[in-house]
Amino acid sequence: MRANIAAALFSLGLAANPAFAEPIEVKMLNRGESGSMVFEPDYVELKPGDSVKFLVGHKSHNAASIEGMVPKGYAGFKGQINEEIEVTFDTPGFYGIKCSPHFAMGMVMLIKVGDAELTETFRKIEVPGRARGRFDAIFARIDQVKAAQ
Repeated sequence: MRANIAAALFSLGLAANPAFAEPIEVKMLNRGESGSMVFEPDYVELKPGDSVKFLVGHKSHNAASIEGMVPKGYAGFKGQINEEIEVTFDTPGFYGIKCSPHFAMGMVMLIKVGDAELTETFRKIEVPGRARGRFDAIFARIDQVKAAQ
């Protein structure tokens, strides 16, 4: 009888845990729908604890956080070239992501975790010219959605 009670309590405990979300998949591509040297999608919103899996769509890419474009205290990450990497984002805020060899070519993306505000300081962080254009386009899309709400 005790074994049955223990089994029932164990199964209830498992049922009470929230299901873990599948990681969001982001492809690293030489050419995609929005041009050359891109992450697709180039913007994702996550809940704290969610993950992104960066997939090698074409060779010679990696995913790495951009210094200064992460929440305070975040150590950052840097995947190896041609490596699929899964990263969990626990701290709310915005995360700028780059492909290290193609950063100057504008291969960047943005991740929003939790309830975070996109500040002017974050928007103005210095990045190479083509990356600036891509980030500005992402910021404009975020602003459009916010204005429509």
